[in-house]
Amino acid sequence: MKNIRNFCIIAHIDHGKSTLADRLLEFTKTIQVTEGQMLDDMDLERERGITIKSHAIQMEYSYKGENYILNLIDTPGHVDFSYEVSRSIAACEGALLVVDASQGVQAQTISNLYMALEHDLEIIPVMNKCDMASAMPDEVEDEIIDLLGCRREDIIRASGKTGMGVEDILQAVVERVPCPVGDENAPLQALIFDSVFNSFRGIIAYFKIVNGVIRKGDKVKFFNTGKEYDADEVGVLKMDFVPRAELRTGDVGYIISGIKTSREVKVGDTITHVGRPCDKAIDGFEEVKPMVFAGLYPIEAEDFENLRASLEKLQLNDASLTFQPESSLALGFGFRCGFLGLLHMEIVQERLDREFDMNVITTVPNVSYMVYDKQGGVQEVHNPGGMPDPTLIDHIEEPYIDASIITRSDYIGPIMTLCLGKRGELVHQNYISGNRVELHYRMPLGEIVIDFYDKLKSISKGYASFDYHQAGFRPSKLVKLDILLNGESVDALSTLTHFDNAYDLGRRMCEKLKELIPRQQFEIAIQAAIGAKIIARETIKAVRKDVTAKCYGGDVSRKRKLLEKQKRGKKRMKQIGTVEVPQKAFLAVLKLD
Repeated sequence: MKNIRNFCIIAHIDHGKSTLADRLLEFTKTIQVTEGQMLDDMDLERERGITIKSHAIQMEYSYKGENYILNLIDTPGHVDFSYEVSRSIAACEGALLVVDASQGVQAQTISNLYMALEHDLEIIPVMNKCDMASAMPDEVEDEIIDLLGCRREDIIRASGKTGMGVEDILQAVVERVPCPVGDENAPLQALIFDSVFNSFRGIIAYFKIVNGVIRKGDKVKFFNTGKEYDADEVGVLKMDFVPRAELRTGDVGYIISGIKTSREVKVGDTITHVGRPCDKAIDGFEEVKPMVFAGLYPIEAEDFENLRASLEKLQLNDASLTFQPESSLALGFGFRCGFLGLLHMEIVQERLDREFDMNVITTVPNVSYMVYDKQGGVQEVHNPGGMPDPTLIDHIEEPYIDASIITRSDYIGPIMTLCLGKRGELVHQNYISGNRVELHYRMPLGEIVIDFYDKLKSISKGYASFDYHQAGFRPSKLVKLDILLNGESVDALSTLTHFDNAYDLGRRMCEKLKELIPRQQFEIAIQAAIGAKIIARETIKAVRKDVTAKCYGGDVSRKRKLLEKQKRGKKRMKQIGTVEVPQKAFLAVLKLD
């Protein structure tokens, strides 16, 4: 056990973690690196150049005449996948903190570092991309020293491209990262930190053994679900699965036990023996809290069950996805899904399409609100359809976040304007070094879920980095905006919005619907209302037949009589006629912003 080292690589997005991992694998002769980012095995990861899933792999390294086993986990850098990072950190004793020598410390670097320090990990600072012409090694070293309080000689200068400093990193891992601690003779305790679905072998769970030994053929049970299985195969993770007869304390590996239903495997669960179980589960991860909610609906109604199966399989591989069934008058049956952010939502949609061939319609993303009634009761509301009657509501609270934005000082003005437009309050700002500044804002989550990140990137020319944490709920002046067609409310088009934005949004929605709803034989009134108060109106004129065409000359009262008859017919038609809202009108209103 003293020769095992478990460590992960954490960094901000695009600081070169996966390329550095390639060099480590190449140096230890684990694999032949044929193309870049060997651990990013999804097409989606390759296309976008980002890591979406954490990847575990085992390397062997000999140092000073002893052989060491190094278990490396490469993690994502984007803020939406920080849950993947937290799970990887729980399975490790040390972390490489990678900082780009040309960009310096960014928002996600700081947040991942705090996560690692909470778990008491040994941090090894690595400055990557030192071979670039735009590198500023001395300034960036000063930033790392300010952040970590380490010595200058502790920082390793490296380059994932040329392979410089790779040997120093491996030596530092062996010397500085502590070996796992545990008791091989104690009852088995293994923490599940990830799982994948294989259509031939069932569900494969990845675990780290904290105490005890697991052998092939053992009777095991999952502590929280209480289900019992046979360990058909256990082994370690290289580029493929490598079966072993047994795994001991401190090892990271996988187990195949022919589990077919995805609900039976929970990330963060503990594996133990049936004959000699452990007393309590390992404190693994906190339950993930989704930030953004959206409805996913199948395009064909009969695909509902297929969508459920696809989401369950995807949830195995991405434990931060949550979903529950819901129905809508406009779109039929579907699921209310919780995501960690907008990129996460986009990736889930892409993966459903590619891996499960499921095409889905997504409703407008929103957040959950706390609604307090006048009796003092409280309920959580995810979509406007679930709102109680406005006369019963005492007040509504919406979720707020603490946002930290790191940017160059040239862009402070436009960024502050953007944040104020999103109802943000500046908490404080501090200069990190030279011309880089960190802004702390408190702002409503509902305002940033649509387009905040994109706008921030464009006004700062890609320099600003953004990270956020939930900061509880605060009372807010929110109203439910209803859309009425001929006085009938359309459930799928109602939204929750802040009072100050309601008039503008209502007017824009009415104008958009006027363009998209086809004309009928009778006049259609499109209205936006808050409670009983109408705040905007557009009218679609009726299609009229020229009933007076057959009158040539003669008395005017003959024309009048025909027009009056037509008018009575239109009035009757309006009472019994219904307005069909086309599918594209729903989608266009969702994309108003």
